[in-house]
Amino acid sequence: MTQAVIFDMDGLMLDTEKLLAKYWIQAAHEAGFSMTMEHVLGIRSLAAVYAKPKLQGIFGQNFDYERIRARRRELTAAHLHTYGIPKKLGLDALLHYLRQSGRKIAVATATDRKRTMQYLKEVQVLDDFDIFICGDMVTKGKPDPEIYLTACRELRLAPADCMALEDSPNGIHSAHAAGCKAVMIPDLSQPEDDLKPLLYACVERLDDVIDLLKGEQ
Repeated sequence: MTQAVIFDMDGLMLDTEKLLAKYWIQAAHEAGFSMTMEHVLGIRSLAAVYAKPKLQGIFGQNFDYERIRARRRELTAAHLHTYGIPKKLGLDALLHYLRQSGRKIAVATATDRKRTMQYLKEVQVLDDFDIFICGDMVTKGKPDPEIYLTACRELRLAPADCMALEDSPNGIHSAHAAGCKAVMIPDLSQPEDDLKPLLYACVERLDDVIDLLKGEQ
């Protein structure tokens, strides 16, 4: 039976992935690069050490990854300051169920710790989590399994006893490689055929995970 559930953040708990996509494209266009949604989908939850060469392989070495990413962050921050941080449907219900059932709850996100804490505090779920493993706390980000292996170690649980919730292929690859039960809750795209064998399950909303957990009992 699953003893802990580990959450990704952007696109999974927070409806921010579409904003990241919008502002990646805008920032790249401002710099003279014709980035499209297809390019953005390829770098979802991808650590900078992997995303930078991937994008430079597409657009050339003149693609200033750090500067364009900084501009994307600036645009995203301005949007969130004006409109607030949108929370995904079913998050509160799932967190309540996990607490009531005595399971441990963790975060494993590519976002840095400062912004992770800020965002989760703003949507009033920060105190629901036992541990946080963020992008600046690991050497290798997703799709490498390090972030999930670190979370499991901090939880003092075997990966097989942990369910990982992800919205992106890179996140699923990371969770599966670590040995966790990888559950996809699609956001910007549905799982391709090559990803489906890695999935423990694929559900529509966060609170659908409750039925998955009840089904294990």
